[in-house]
Amino acid sequence: MATNILGGELTTCSLNPLTGYFRDGCCNTIGSDTGRHIICAVMTTEFLQFSRQQGNDLITARPEFQFPGLQAGDRWCLCLNRWLEALEAECAPLVVLEATHISVSEFVDREVLEKYRAS
Repeated sequence: MATNILGGELTTCSLNPLTGYFRDGCCNTIGSDTGRHIICAVMTTEFLQFSRQQGNDLITARPEFQFPGLQAGDRWCLCLNRWLEALEAECAPLVVLEATHISVSEFVDREVLEKYRAS
């Protein structure tokens, strides 16, 4: 089992909608996951609009990819770079640390993540 950013067992991010690189509900990763879908975040309207403006529409359902479309309040395994872009743009969504992969610590200080910790 993978480890979370807190050093414990990686917990499920979301089963509804089903998320993760492997679509297993967890923010697990492997080398072929070039997007690094490792941050479990709680979607906000502001972030979803930001992501759409950046060319990644997470709002619109895409049934052909079994993607229901996201709305505020949904949890989703975000790509590391998109979360960092949102952080810089001051619209980063909150993070579920128990469901965020340990490898995030290679790129983001834990203190930063703690400021964005979802309760």
